[in-house]
Amino acid sequence: MEKEAKKEAFRKYLESNGIVDALTKGWLLVLVALYEQNDKPTFTLEFVQQRLGGPSVDEYEKLRSEMADLQVKYDELLAKHKETCKELEELKSSYNITVTSTKDTTDDEDENNKLCMKD
Repeated sequence: MEKEAKKEAFRKYLESNGIVDALTKGWLLVLVALYEQNDKPTFTLEFVQQRLGGPSVDEYEKLRSEMADLQVKYDELLAKHKETCKELEELKSSYNITVTSTKDTTDDEDENNKLCMKD
């Protein structure tokens, strides 16, 4: 019962904000364009995606590849950052550096402490 009420509320929300009409008109335009094609496309789904403004299959694969590369770079940078924070902590402890007040630290030290504490 509660699930149906949520669905109905969401449907009303979509209707009241013009989403249902926009989707209906968008799909209608795509179907009309497909109908009017003399040579029907072999890859109908790709045709529909392109007409709706989505990336082509090639563009999508390129974006996925780029995202995977960026994820690898991010992971490498995060690991390097953690290692640098660890080294900083080791240096602080080896030199018995203790921060007793904000007057004793520079802005750079404060920023480094904040960055390393986030991890």
